[in-house]
Amino acid sequence: QVQLVESGGGSVQSGGSLRLSCAATGYTVSGNCMGWFRQAPGKEREGVAAIDRRGSTSYATSAKDRFTVSLDNSKNPLYLQISSLKLEDTAMYYCAAQRADRCVSLSRLASVYHYWGQGTQITVSS
Repeated sequence: QVQLVESGGGSVQSGGSLRLSCAATGYTVSGNCMGWFRQAPGKEREGVAAIDRRGSTSYATSAKDRFTVSLDNSKNPLYLQISSLKLEDTAMYYCAAQRADRCVSLSRLASVYHYWGQGTQITVSS
């Protein structure tokens, strides 16, 4: 059974940084297609970053130059480093994984992701 567990969220002032982690059980993070999403109250879920089997990455326009998705091949977690946090970054952040037998490379569409974590909240204040 695949389980994804996010951690690292919290309350932070604008301009600060956070690193989110996504630990997986029953699933190999390295070599598969994964993504980070966020959802603010009253808004649709947004794909902010994706990483494919080769380690290539893609980002939403809102995330470019501030978000970095990465993984440590020797370890399980997937990471999302966020710098220069803005008020509009306040949201629940989710880690997601595609099925191991298929991969829509670098997709940030929620519909192609099969496994989801419960999310970790980021709240940015001025």
